[in-house]
Amino acid sequence: MAGNGQGLMQTRHLGHVVLYVRDLQRSLAFYRDLLGLRSLGEAFNGRACMLTSGRTHHELLLLEVGDAPAPPAGRRLGLYHIGWCIGDDDAALAKAKAELEAAGIVIEGMSDHWVSHSLYLRDPDGNEIELYVDVPGYDWDSRTEWLTQPVKPLNL
Repeated sequence: MAGNGQGLMQTRHLGHVVLYVRDLQRSLAFYRDLLGLRSLGEAFNGRACMLTSGRTHHELLLLEVGDAPAPPAGRRLGLYHIGWCIGDDDAALAKAKAELEAAGIVIEGMSDHWVSHSLYLRDPDGNEIELYVDVPGYDWDSRTEWLTQPVKPLNL
C-alpha cells in the first residue's frame, strides 16, 4: 500500500510516545528537569509518569521497568530516535546545546537537514533524542532537496 495519505483514515499528528525506563526519577530528571517537559503526575505507585510540552494531554509516557537490557547499539528494528522541536531558530538550538553541555550531556551529533537543524544526544537509558528547530521560511512542501540531498554538518 502506497503511503500517499489517501488511505481509509487520516492520521492527524503523532500523539505520544511510550518509553520503558530503568529508573523513573532519573528519567524525570532528564525529560522534565533538563528538557523542560511538564509532569502531569506519577501513576501506578510511582512507576509511571505522563509528560507534556503543553501541546496536548501527554506526548511522553515513562514506564519504570527496573533493571532491563538497554536498546542495542547500531542498526536494528524498532525505534531509532524521538525528535522534539525546541524553538524557532538556531539561537534556541545554541542555547539548548550550551545548557546540555553545562549539565554534562554529551552531544553526539549536529546536523543540517536543510529543512531543520538538529542536535543528537542520549537519554539516561540510551534512547537517542533529536532536539531540533525548523529552518525559518523553508517551504518543505514545494522544495525537495531536503529529501534527496545529503545531510550537512551543522556548526553552532
